[in-house]
Amino acid sequence: MSPTKKTRSLVPVKSRPPAAPPRRAVAALTEAHEGYTSWLSELKSRISEGRRRAAVAVNTELVQLYWEIGNSILEKQKTQKWGSGVIDKLGHDLRTAFPEMHGFSRANLMYMRAFAEAWPDEAILQQPVGQLSWGANIVLLTKVKTAKARRFYAAQALEHGWSRSVLMHQIESQLLERTGKAATNFDRHLPEPHATQATAALKDPYHFDFLGVGTEADERAIETALTSQITTFLLELGAGFAFVGRQVHVEVGGDDFHIDLLFYHLGLRCYVVVELKATEFKPDHTGQLGFYLSAVDAQIRNDLDNPTIGLLLCKTKNRMVVEYALLAAKNPIGVAEYQLVQSLPKQLKSSLPSTEQIERELGAPAVAGSSPKKKPSRTRGRR
Repeated sequence: MSPTKKTRSLVPVKSRPPAAPPRRAVAALTEAHEGYTSWLSELKSRISEGRRRAAVAVNTELVQLYWEIGNSILEKQKTQKWGSGVIDKLGHDLRTAFPEMHGFSRANLMYMRAFAEAWPDEAILQQPVGQLSWGANIVLLTKVKTAKARRFYAAQALEHGWSRSVLMHQIESQLLERTGKAATNFDRHLPEPHATQATAALKDPYHFDFLGVGTEADERAIETALTSQITTFLLELGAGFAFVGRQVHVEVGGDDFHIDLLFYHLGLRCYVVVELKATEFKPDHTGQLGFYLSAVDAQIRNDLDNPTIGLLLCKTKNRMVVEYALLAAKNPIGVAEYQLVQSLPKQLKSSLPSTEQIERELGAPAVAGSSPKKKPSRTRGRR
């Protein structure tokens, strides 16, 4: 009898994956080399800046392309007498040729045409307008009437990195019309160009409609509301303002005083004392504010800081009375009104499609009393 033969199974055996090599401990998790933290921080900054430049480059290329398309549409309609129907046909043909691309809807082609018409010189693309996103340019087209105003808002948006929603807010709050309009005596107390820069940093009026307080609110209530919404307050003050403190204590000759609001302006490199008056402006207000400016200069300001400036915010003011008071003031002071309820004229709506509509078609996410009340906190100490 022949020995029994062993047969191989025809069922395939599932092979095991090769064993993974043992992981080595990551040095960064166990020890930090000298200088590593600062090196990592530097690399993070470079990466963030590189991403920002890349985003700007993409925006610039897209805006350049859209300007060229819009300008071409304008030329053909002018030379060939083509009507608006050509835009529908062009949009259809471009979407067929480039199905993977967004932006060739009739609405967006109309924006391209309007963009080229608003900026007939291609050199504009080398200026802030050309470095903003297409969505920001749509906001400028639909919400701002003049080229001068568009240049202003474009420069501000680029310099301060405004989002589209912040840009919209600044336009609707009439930033351009309010900037540099506060009454000041800076030209008599500050050297140039500091005087001009300080004047440009102030507005009149300031809009505090975001506070949700009534028009009869007293100074303390307004001050409390402003500091509880400091982020929005800083946005209204403008770029460069940094919050230092509220009811900041200074002692002069053994007496205690408290400054309503103290800020530091990074661009001007100086402290800014803000005083609130829930009444009409009175000449003696500048004397009180000037006293605080002198105290800050003597006790808080250092040798590298420019002279402290004051901003007096009052409910109402008589411009002539303010000018006379500022002539007599010995410190650099600006005076402006504040408004608790915003009352702006309605913006005229453009005949172009809405921003929300174009965003949907581009596949982008949607955007984003008669006498002043004495403050109980300002007390004089006993000698």
